[in-house]
Amino acid sequence: MANKEDIVLSVLMPCLNEEEAVGESIIKVREAIQKLKVNAEILVIDNGSTDNSVETAKNLGARVVFEPQKGYGNAYRKGFKEARGKYIVMADADASYDVGKIAEFLQPMMNKEADFVMGSRFKGKIYPGAMPWANRYIGNPILTGILKYLFGVKISDAHCGMRAITKEAYQRLHIITTGMEFASEMIVSALSHKLKLLEIPVDYYPRKGKSKLVPFKDAWRHIRFMLLFSPTYLFLAPGLLLFLSGMIILTVMMLFGTLEIAGRVWDIHFMFVSSLLAILGLQIVNLGFYARTYSLNHGFTQEDKTMSRFWKYFNLERGLFLGAVMFLVGCGFNLFILWKWVSVDFGPLYEIRRAIFALTVTVIGAQTIFSSFFLSIMGINIESDGKTE
Repeated sequence: MANKEDIVLSVLMPCLNEEEAVGESIIKVREAIQKLKVNAEILVIDNGSTDNSVETAKNLGARVVFEPQKGYGNAYRKGFKEARGKYIVMADADASYDVGKIAEFLQPMMNKEADFVMGSRFKGKIYPGAMPWANRYIGNPILTGILKYLFGVKISDAHCGMRAITKEAYQRLHIITTGMEFASEMIVSALSHKLKLLEIPVDYYPRKGKSKLVPFKDAWRHIRFMLLFSPTYLFLAPGLLLFLSGMIILTVMMLFGTLEIAGRVWDIHFMFVSSLLAILGLQIVNLGFYARTYSLNHGFTQEDKTMSRFWKYFNLERGLFLGAVMFLVGCGFNLFILWKWVSVDFGPLYEIRRAIFALTVTVIGAQTIFSSFFLSIMGINIESDGKTE
């Protein structure tokens, strides 16, 4: 094996009880490396095997490191940390991928054509028994479709386990997930950091040994990650829809009279619902801005056009002014209602419409004031970078 400083390529293979296939996988990787004629290492990351996987890997000359924290992401994060090569190929230890194609993954990176090379099983050949019907026609297409819709990624197989990336590019990604969602985070972070991504066909064979996937649990982990890393679709879009619909119904359509739709009269009770929609919607929008600001400050997102526009026009004083105006409008309506009550000598009073409107606008004004303070605290780093006035 070459000296540490001479290694060009590291092939990472996470392993959890893969004694049936790890030996075959290592042999095929070694054959591919020999054809490449580059100094390389095969790094097996053991994630708590209780069979003979570790002994088999060591006997075949692989370097074995141990990661006690269970999880696909944990294993790969350990592997990337320990890898010595300039270029890193990811390949499962279950003999399911055609590792003889390592050269096709490596060459685009060596030629500076790509920083990150993805395999696509759907562009290659999927052999009978390699992928369950539900995964092939439901799970993978849906998860890949969600990723493409939320993040604009142009790939056909977001969950292919055979990939390659330069170590320098990987270190820029700051991956934090620990489970199967690691695969999605790599792609999202690569897009955020503007890595040159290339997708190539790869064949997929039936795995040897028992699969470690838990379909519904792992699918949910991917969906959860994608939603958490997409504040626009999780917070801003639904929040804005709720806020605008609530305010339009509350102010334009019902403040001065009833609303008639489809032959039915919508009155006070519907105003309460509209008030709820407006207050809840604004709170969700605020959470979206908090999430996006946090994401920018902690490096999860490198560029955010929505927040760039927001910070161009937003500052604490403007937020306080807007909140104060709304708060005072609400207080003004409350004073008007009080005056009406005094004018009837504290007798019967029917100002429910204005009272609901006053309550809503007062709460929204107060939310805006305190949210402006909180956003300004969170955005100190952004403001100091000169992204706001």
